[in-house]
Amino acid sequence: MAPRGAAPILPLALALTAVAAVSWARGPSGTLWSRQGCAALGRCCPGRDPTCAARGPPRCFCDQACREVRDCCPDYARACPGAPPGARGMGGAPSEEGSRVPGCDGTRKRGSRPRRGFWSRRGAGARGTGTLRTPGEAWGWKAVSCVVAEWSSWSRCVKPCQVSYRLRQRHVLQEPRNGGAPCPPLEERAGCVEYWSHQGVECQQSLLPALITTGSYGKEREKRGVPKKQETIGYCVQFRLGPVPGSCQQVRAPHAQWTRYLTQGHTVCVRCEWPAQDARSRRCYGDGGGAGGHQLSLWQAAGHPRCRGTWERLGQLQDCSCPEVHSLVFL
Repeated sequence: MAPRGAAPILPLALALTAVAAVSWARGPSGTLWSRQGCAALGRCCPGRDPTCAARGPPRCFCDQACREVRDCCPDYARACPGAPPGARGMGGAPSEEGSRVPGCDGTRKRGSRPRRGFWSRRGAGARGTGTLRTPGEAWGWKAVSCVVAEWSSWSRCVKPCQVSYRLRQRHVLQEPRNGGAPCPPLEERAGCVEYWSHQGVECQQSLLPALITTGSYGKEREKRGVPKKQETIGYCVQFRLGPVPGSCQQVRAPHAQWTRYLTQGHTVCVRCEWPAQDARSRRCYGDGGGAGGHQLSLWQAAGHPRCRGTWERLGQLQDCSCPEVHSLVFL
């Protein structure tokens, strides 16, 4: 038989065990163990991210918004290098190695209304009444946009003696920070045909198609800084189109819509101008200049690899003024 007074002892023992377990989980002085902080989570998140949480109890966060909501993990300032001094942890207490921020007394409780200009996290009883700002602005940082250098010169065709492409690149001078504008594309490609091998040997022209596009591209090219001495150098050639494949009509790209108007038997005027001219001969390869009378040569539409066919050279025009209709340029 149990002695008198033994019955109340069991609940008391269970309560003491629970308190000890909670104290062990929190560690000394009410702090979380390192396995439950940002270092253990292995990431720090920009802006407001409800998934960027370290497991508790109690649950704490490693995103930038934790400073405003006051639920940062104790090691946030140390584990997240981008955090400003004074990022506060749970209950408004400064995180490890964080100094006190003027005007942040840590008295705001969980679920209270945030300052105007911030959106609450996870709807914890607070309404966002201000304008949504970038993560950097929410921290009081200035947003810094990406800055890139000027474009490099165009490279040679990647593969000579066939329809290929050339490249130009630019590099980043300043990475974006604090929610600034991201970097624009750092590489551009353009179709080209190079009729000389990298060893300086001329390619066999009969095997290469002339790469062509609409005449409006030539006008746009003039706006991009053609040297003055090159403006008047050029010539025009007339061709009669042979059979045109149906694939030329099946086009979705806006820059290749002109291929839908290519029709067998039509006469087209193609202008040869800088920079499509070969530096040595001052001619556009594929113009049929070396072919005999009524000999067919090949053409291919730029931006539409399946639109290609044959044409017959009719002759070179004395007055190089191609009409607006059926006006093309060599590339």
